[in-house]
Amino acid sequence: MGECASELWEKFMGYYGAVFAEGNLTAREKSLIALAVATAVQCPYCIDSYTQDCLSKGVTEEQMTEAIHVACAIRGGASLVHGVQMKNIVKKLEL
Repeated sequence: MGECASELWEKFMGYYGAVFAEGNLTAREKSLIALAVATAVQCPYCIDSYTQDCLSKGVTEEQMTEAIHVACAIRGGASLVHGVQMKNIVKKLEL
């Protein structure tokens, strides 16, 4: 993606690197969050990458599974909450 927009690519990669640098969260915690988000947004490349990254940082399969369940619960809850949008339309049309 950097071939035709090298300046933008470099800026993105700088940002990406800064985001995953040690800070208030450890690199390990950030990798676990990244895996959960990758699962929620269904990016197979990111899931592969961050599963390997988590393993290299000592994250257990059980911890990764739990993080994915958290992401699943949030995504499922958000879907249910968006169902209120449907209910509001139904109520409006029933008037």
